[in-house]
Amino acid sequence: MKARTRRLPILLLVLASLVALGCASTPASRIEKEQELFDTYPPETQEKIRAGKVDIGFDQQMVRMALGKPDETSTEVVEGGETLLWGYTKSRPGISVGVGGGGGIGGGGGMGGGVGMGSGPRKDYIAIIEFRASKVTKARYFDN
Repeated sequence: MKARTRRLPILLLVLASLVALGCASTPASRIEKEQELFDTYPPETQEKIRAGKVDIGFDQQMVRMALGKPDETSTEVVEGGETLLWGYTKSRPGISVGVGGGGGIGGGGGMGGGVGMGSGPRKDYIAIIEFRASKVTKARYFDN
């Protein structure tokens, strides 16, 4: 009976991972949700969206189909107006290491030391998309 009990958490983890993978948003799944609109786009635009790329002049809906919902948004005030920025990121583990020590003199002595490790997620940009007047004016892609 103990062997079955030990397997249960592993099976639940595997099942949760499969569900998460099935829920991943892809250009194909986003296109399917907006198929009628997608079908109105020119063939060159459709090809770029399917490939997960954007082009100058794309509107926000086209970018959402190609890349999904942005992870971060910001507005930049520039000469002549505002630029809307959409950032797309991926997380990966980060690692940090710390070392410390100490000692005392006089009336008694003592020494201590320690080592600590920690990790936290690190975000790397995949793309930053710039909009002016709701149209893409610049797309930056990052090699990570």
